[in-house]
Amino acid sequence: MPRYEYRCRTCGDTFELSRPMAESSEPADCPAGHGDTVKLLSTVAVGGSASAPAPRASGGGGGGGGCCGGGCCG
Repeated sequence: MPRYEYRCRTCGDTFELSRPMAESSEPADCPAGHGDTVKLLSTVAVGGSASAPAPRASGGGGGGGGCCGGGCCG
């Protein structure tokens, strides 16, 4: 079952709940009993690579790149 992270707008605490995906947007009371909470975007849900591959330099003409969009800066 997925875990979702929430933040209480009243006390500022952050907490997690395990619940079905269908219930992820439903209201969640914080552990202190406050009902004004918001679901946070989890970094796990975003995922992906930590860094993008570096662009490759072209060895000849017509490849673009550089500070002038492929032209010669003079």
